[in-house]
Amino acid sequence: MFLRSGCRRLPLPPAPRTGRRRAGSEVGAAAAPRYDVVVIGGGHAGTEAAAAASRGGARTLLLTHRIGTIGEMSCNPSFGGIGKGHLMREVDALDGLCGRVCDRSGVHYKVLNRCKGPAVWGLRAQIDRGLYKENMQKEILNTPLLTVREASVEDLLLTEPEPGRPGKCQVTGVVLGDGSTVCARSVILTTGTFLRGMIHIGLEMHPAGRLGDQPAIGLAHTLEKLGFAVGRLKTGTPPRLAKDTIDFSGLEERAADNPPVPFSFLSKGVWIKPEEQLSCYLTRTNLKAQQIICDNLHLNNHVRETTRGPRYCPSLESKVLRFPNREHQVWLEPEGLESNVIYPQGMSMTLPPELQEQVIKSVPGLEKAKMLQPGYGVQYDFLDPRQLTASLESRLVQRLFFAGQINGTTGYEEAAAQGVIAGINACLRVRGKPPFTVSRTEGYVGVLIDDLTTLGTSEPYRMFTSRVEFRMSLRPDNADARLTRRGFEEAGCVSQQRYEQAVKMRAALEDGIATLKSLQFSISKWSQLLPEVPISSSRRSPVSAFDILQYQDANMEILAKAVPEPLGKLAQWKELAERLKIEAAYEWCVANQQQEIEEVRRDEALQLPDDLDYFAIDASLSAEVREKLDSNRPQTIGAVSRIPGITPAAIVNLLRFVKTNHRKTEKLKAVPQAGEYFPGKMYSDKAASQRPISAEFSEEETKFVKTPL
Repeated sequence: MFLRSGCRRLPLPPAPRTGRRRAGSEVGAAAAPRYDVVVIGGGHAGTEAAAAASRGGARTLLLTHRIGTIGEMSCNPSFGGIGKGHLMREVDALDGLCGRVCDRSGVHYKVLNRCKGPAVWGLRAQIDRGLYKENMQKEILNTPLLTVREASVEDLLLTEPEPGRPGKCQVTGVVLGDGSTVCARSVILTTGTFLRGMIHIGLEMHPAGRLGDQPAIGLAHTLEKLGFAVGRLKTGTPPRLAKDTIDFSGLEERAADNPPVPFSFLSKGVWIKPEEQLSCYLTRTNLKAQQIICDNLHLNNHVRETTRGPRYCPSLESKVLRFPNREHQVWLEPEGLESNVIYPQGMSMTLPPELQEQVIKSVPGLEKAKMLQPGYGVQYDFLDPRQLTASLESRLVQRLFFAGQINGTTGYEEAAAQGVIAGINACLRVRGKPPFTVSRTEGYVGVLIDDLTTLGTSEPYRMFTSRVEFRMSLRPDNADARLTRRGFEEAGCVSQQRYEQAVKMRAALEDGIATLKSLQFSISKWSQLLPEVPISSSRRSPVSAFDILQYQDANMEILAKAVPEPLGKLAQWKELAERLKIEAAYEWCVANQQQEIEEVRRDEALQLPDDLDYFAIDASLSAEVREKLDSNRPQTIGAVSRIPGITPAAIVNLLRFVKTNHRKTEKLKAVPQAGEYFPGKMYSDKAASQRPISAEFSEEETKFVKTPL
């Protein structure tokens, strides 16, 4: 949960009666340029958001401090990983950019978790920093309807809220650092670590969102004044080393995959030849490094701070303190084909530079290593993401969206996933269409956003497969089948080419599965055809080819050799053959999960009114439960069930109240009224004419049990 002690909330100023206003003072905007969507920040969330909004048909402006930093990989030179690779595939399924750009910029492609099933494989790649930035800038600067401009944003333009929607006011544009204004019908904030960012190296600190870039101060003050709950988080990055000063001879080499697996469904392969990929190397710290760190903790402000850092990507100092007397892995990762820079993953430090050099030289293989840039820590503001809806629109300020590290996440992939969803919904908001949301049953991005908007976070949030309930169904291989059609039909952000390819693959899969299931032989016949596959004799005959494909030693190539007609054509399409194998392997698991998925979807379909006053409703809810509901503002009954401390009885009583009031609302709509009718009024005010509705269950007496996800 979000730490209330770590947030600052100021009273919300009253909405103006007329006209457009600035958060601080009146400003004229008669001649200001107008856009449908304005995106603030050119990082991984900002680029995806701007591109998604433009693909949806919105005239979009991307504002960044420097155009030259678009596509900058501020920390590690890699994309993907366990859980993160799933997000990459889902971003790509919605026609996002990062997957395709990685396929044109990687120098080392590796699928992690190969020892486990395909459902939890993690696609990952080491990226050439310069190449990625170059390719991303080409994509952004050549996107139709997208304008890029160098400018800082200091304030927001606000006006009265739209009636019938949550929010005290609505955003209508931004105020730039030079005092000029830009009007917009939706605004997306993707400020990353720049919101009041502060860099720490040893005892020194100076304002910056990234080494060499100024922080966003005015915008942070504006958000506080608007009443947003603001917290503080920290992260860090390791020192950079000169490749030609490292002795790799005694280190463990980890080669890339051959053939490499691309991120994008549109990519037939990656840009680099398999044999030209670069290797990574593994070394480890020792007790000497631990001693240097422990003796100099008094010279490290970043570690002594109470601000929460990333649990799953901690600094070397944090690891030494938490797990003393152990060796800690350090991965030496290349930063590019022509680069002489090595990124020591796992060695994030904020000690003074001279002490960082001592730690580096104590590590095997790095005895003569030259430090090109010291490691440093960054502390920055983030907003409690429970103040957002599932579309990533703010509940306090209408048409204002947030994506990326400003929502408390860490990682390029988490930022990109939020950016796509925010960009889609900012565009849909302009067009007056319903929001595009992904549920927990549909994708990892749905789990990510639901966790943030329902539970909040008190530390940098990172995606893992373990956070996902329906891992067997939400696999990297089927992200296009899950999301591309929805992205094309509902969001309008998917190209015709991608949509047609996804439809073609889906049809081929359905036909392939039908063909395999229709081909049936006895156990003895299959044993003769496939002597290399140990088929269980206890299975009932006849057995289909699809059942045989479930065996670990079976694949489409083996089946096609045994039964060339009609399986030969299926085996020729390599991608189809691989996906048929995976579909067969998970058929039983997916079928078993389907009932659970439908139960979750039914709960998610039960929407809660945005203006529901949990302290005023006549339902049997404890004061603690009412406080939790009011703090989290869940949008569905399903989201209520995931809030810690909400009892099954409370869920039943809330569900009863909402359903009964929904029926009463429908009856009121059917009866002509003498005066004007406000649909949301019944939840915020207890009208004299409204008969109190009492829940028949108490939290103590009910025997209803709801299994938590």
